[in-house]
Amino acid sequence: MVDIMSFKTEVLLTAVLLVFIFVVNSLGKRAIRRFGRLSSIDMNNRKIIFYLHNLLFYGLALVGLSIIWGVNLQDFSVFLSSILAILGVGFVAQWSILSNLTASVILFFNHPLRLGDRIRVLDKDFDWTGKVEDLSGFYLFMRTDDGRRITIPTNLVIQKGIEILQPEEESSQLDT
Repeated sequence: MVDIMSFKTEVLLTAVLLVFIFVVNSLGKRAIRRFGRLSSIDMNNRKIIFYLHNLLFYGLALVGLSIIWGVNLQDFSVFLSSILAILGVGFVAQWSILSNLTASVILFFNHPLRLGDRIRVLDKDFDWTGKVEDLSGFYLFMRTDDGRRITIPTNLVIQKGIEILQPEEESSQLDT
């Protein structure tokens, strides 16, 4: 009889947790969409934030379900630390991937750079001036004034100075 009551409680707690996770996840997605619209960020560029958001919430759901169904916390912590150690070694080996993803998130939330902006990359070795065509999880795609299409890793966009220029038609109207 005790097992049946325990089982019913676990099923009920699982249902409550899943409903809670899905509701909070959809509210978070709605907030990301609203922020993206207010900041004039293209839907394609919001994908990386949605992926990270989903990863966080489904990871929390997995941990919550493990606790509800009685997984031994000591065994779970050993398993989790082993996974994190493997991921840490992988990310150290591929630090540029992690830094590009992190830079994309920073550009999404805190940088005034937007699609269609004319920019100049402030680098002593290269003179890149042009229009931002796309911003993905790893690269900024730019069409230079001389017609070349170049890609710049997002971590370099954070590291290098970027000057946001006025569009040519606006600057010519300001001169008159």
